[in-house]
Amino acid sequence: MNPPTFAPGKIAYVQIPAIDVDDSVAFYEAVFGWNIRRRSNGEIAFDDGVGEVSGTWVTGRPPSSEPGLLVYVMVKSVEQSLETIVEAGGAVVTPLTPQGEGEAYATFRDPAGNVLGIGQQP
Repeated sequence: MNPPTFAPGKIAYVQIPAIDVDDSVAFYEAVFGWNIRRRSNGEIAFDDGVGEVSGTWVTGRPPSSEPGLLVYVMVKSVEQSLETIVEAGGAVVTPLTPQGEGEAYATFRDPAGNVLGIGQQP
């Protein structure tokens, strides 16, 4: 894994509301294979699958249960990812929606109630 790109305008950090951080860690690790790490202050953090975006789960904040700002995670297969999401305790919100040759997206609700999206490219 290469070090992340640092440049003005890059989305670099995401905070995801969680009811139970351990449940959220298990979900995102199972679904997306994110690298989970513990900071020196004990906080659990993540790095996305390509090491470009980091973040953490935060408690005491309501979930993003209604799409406003909607974050999408790139996947190899929306169809397979939706199966994994459901198996890991999430729910499908918007089913697989083709967008052209090899492109598709869907949205899902994680165990804490946050709505996010997944997308695939050819």
